[in-house]
Amino acid sequence: MQFSWVKGFAFGALVTAALFAPLAVFSPAWAETKIVAIGASNTSGFGAGFGQSYPAQLEAMLKAHGYKVQVTNAGILGDTTRGMLGRIDAAVPAGTRIVILQPGGNDSRFGISKEERANNIRAMVAKLQKRGIRVIVADNLQGLLAKHTVDGIHFNGEAHALIAKKLYPQVAGALAGTVAASTTPAANDQPPAALPAAVQPAQTPASTGAVH
Repeated sequence: MQFSWVKGFAFGALVTAALFAPLAVFSPAWAETKIVAIGASNTSGFGAGFGQSYPAQLEAMLKAHGYKVQVTNAGILGDTTRGMLGRIDAAVPAGTRIVILQPGGNDSRFGISKEERANNIRAMVAKLQKRGIRVIVADNLQGLLAKHTVDGIHFNGEAHALIAKKLYPQVAGALAGTVAASTTPAANDQPPAALPAAVQPAQTPASTGAVH
C-alpha cells in the first residue's frame, strides 16, 4: 500500500508540473515587451530593406543592451495619418507597452490639410494613452533626406540607423517602467549619439512633414 501511495503521489506531482509548466514559460517576467512602430513607407523600410528599417535596427540595439523586446513594424506604403488613425486599434494589439508614431508626409499628396494631420496625430496619441500605452511621435525627419536617401523621398539604411539611435534613449526611458528588461543595462551603458531635432514630444505633434 505504501508503494502504491508513493507512486500515486509521484504521478500527481508530474501531472501538476506538466499543467503549470506553460504558465512558467509564459510568465510576464519572461515575456518580451511589445513595441509597435506605426507609419508609412519610411517606417516600413521601403528602399532600404525591411531588415534595415529603424524598427528592426532599434530592436537589435535594445536587445544588444539587454532588453527583452519585440518591435513590430506596422509601416504601410503610401499610408496617411487618416489611414493610420483608422487602423491604429488593429495595428496595436493588446499588451503593447510603447508605440512609435511616424506620421510621414503622404497627407499633402492626398489633399489632407495640415490641420487635419495635426488633429489625426492628437487623436492617435489620445487613443493610445487611454489604453495606457506610452507614445513617442517621431516627426520632422525630412532633414535626413539631404544626405541619406535612396530616391529623394525614402531613407537609406544610414538614415534609419540615425533614427534608431535617436529613439533608443527615449524608448529605454519608457521601458524603465516595465518589467521586460532581461537584465539591467550596464552602468557604463551610454545612450547612442542623438540626432538633433528629430523627434517631437507626443503632446505637441507637428503640422508639417515631407517624409513618407
